[in-house]
Amino acid sequence: MPEFDFVKSSYSNAGGECVEVARNLPRVVAVRDSKTPPEAPNAPILHLSPTAWRHFTAAQ
Repeated sequence: MPEFDFVKSSYSNAGGECVEVARNLPRVVAVRDSKTPPEAPNAPILHLSPTAWRHFTAAQ
């Protein structure tokens, strides 16, 4: 399993609607709920291509 380096997305808000994004690996952008605890290794992670991530963030 790849080692993702997650950081809170700048698209998150203060109301608890937060996601973390990992862009440290080539050809994949990983997205997860910011409330995912480290002890939950099987928590869902969305894998997107960098192109799909750009389209997603551009469609605000």
